[in-house]
Amino acid sequence: MRSMTRRALVLTHESAGHWFRRSLPPHVFTTPLSDEAEDREARRRWHLNGGDWQGFLSAYCTSFLAIVTFIA
Repeated sequence: MRSMTRRALVLTHESAGHWFRRSLPPHVFTTPLSDEAEDREARRRWHLNGGDWQGFLSAYCTSFLAIVTFIA
């Protein structure tokens, strides 16, 4: 007769053999996005809006004026 062992509730990925892989959260083992979906997500994250351009231009102009002032 087989002895039944009592197992505690396991919240890790048991099929991962290495201790580090077992410690990773479950979302790490999900399938990656398709190339098109990944490109769309990257474009959405890197899209510059008006506030980004305004901040960049104000920092650039301020730095340029400070350098020209100290050089002249």
